[in-house]
Amino acid sequence: MTRTIEISRLFDPSSIAVVGASTTEGKIGYEAMENVRDFEGPVYPVNPSREGEIFGESFVGSIGAIDDDVDLALLCVPASVVPDTIEECGEAGVGAAVIYAGGFAEAGEDGRELQRRITASATEHGIALLGPNTSGFVVPDEGLYASFATGVEDVPAGGLAVIAQSGGIAHSVAFRAVNERRGLSAMVGLGNRANVGFEEAIDYFDSDPSTSAIALHLEGTDDARSLLETCYDAETPVFAYKVGTADVSDFAESHTGALTGDHALYEAGFAQYGVPTVESTSQLLDAGHLAATAPLPRGTNVGIVTAQAGPGIVIADRLKQAGVSLPSLSEETTERVTEILPGITYAANPVDTGRPMPAFGDVVRAVAEDTNVDAVVVYELHEAALGFPVDALDGLAEETGKPVLFATAAPHSQMEADRTALEEIGVSVFESPEDVADAMVALAEYARVSASAAPAGVSTR
Repeated sequence: MTRTIEISRLFDPSSIAVVGASTTEGKIGYEAMENVRDFEGPVYPVNPSREGEIFGESFVGSIGAIDDDVDLALLCVPASVVPDTIEECGEAGVGAAVIYAGGFAEAGEDGRELQRRITASATEHGIALLGPNTSGFVVPDEGLYASFATGVEDVPAGGLAVIAQSGGIAHSVAFRAVNERRGLSAMVGLGNRANVGFEEAIDYFDSDPSTSAIALHLEGTDDARSLLETCYDAETPVFAYKVGTADVSDFAESHTGALTGDHALYEAGFAQYGVPTVESTSQLLDAGHLAATAPLPRGTNVGIVTAQAGPGIVIADRLKQAGVSLPSLSEETTERVTEILPGITYAANPVDTGRPMPAFGDVVRAVAEDTNVDAVVVYELHEAALGFPVDALDGLAEETGKPVLFATAAPHSQMEADRTALEEIGVSVFESPEDVADAMVALAEYARVSASAAPAGVSTR
């Protein structure tokens, strides 16, 4: 009798076994063991040819010899050994497994047959199978680092779940999150998607109370409609990065066994199902982070406030190229801005103050409170004597129900404390006019596509 697969045993395990654990630094079995050594539940290193301990845990000869229920097995073994290992896991009642090894569906017909075997076995035993051909996943808030990559323990906890077809892309986005101080609720590399794919991962993190937005990377899938319907039915905002504008299908198939498919059809499908698409991993992270931490715009009308005209022009140009509207400010707002700064350089939209000044934050607040505006993009070079308008921006997004995006530039050593102060009140900071504009474009795209009518035959939210 086929058992029910429980995804929670994969992403929220109580116990972990590392099969193929090794005391040799640099081997996957060592790195995976090191990454889970601080996991709060029991961790069992499994290797029949090893004795003694690793990170204070005693080696076990086989997974069946563990005198405990094991939720998650991390398989650090070659592809040829995986089928027997999955059978052993099934007989031992293991609930989930991560297969790091390659050599499956991405490696030709023999590999595809091997993947069919392990998938059938895992499904029969009710094992949720992540991979094969993946570098794993992390859930930072739970201290769960089920990856063999070094440095994953530095990924900060937050509200964005990154679900990537490629483990390399998943880790690339996660490490960028470290450097840009963007928190993640999870990072998942799906790999070949044996029986845990896009739909299962999206469903799980959609119901996860720690996840406020989902960032999706895909190369291709066999059932695009199922993926689109899953995204549409999710209560959590989903942003997608679909690669394959050019024909890279041969390379993609050799990577995760996926065909990229017609890029234009995917783009149209995501738009029809209310899922905004982005053009880069950086835009995916930035848009997802904003969706997880700030109000989503109700429309596509953006107000710009800049203390330097040049960056403001770059932002305005980039937004307009993407079809984002820069509406005229109301007469009341224009009068208010002029009262705050008599003789202001440019009081339309964008509003250009000419340089940072003590009243700069009051100008931002005036524009944000304009009823013609759905979101505000701010650019201000950092000046140490003035800092950033933290007091004026504190609570502004919540009061107006509009996202406020802030970009700046200065040596990190000069603006570190002021940047931290902005981030502590929930204002996301960007370091180039292009980055902040691209993030705003993605939010505007969310407002545009999410307002579209439900596709025929699709359940409404």
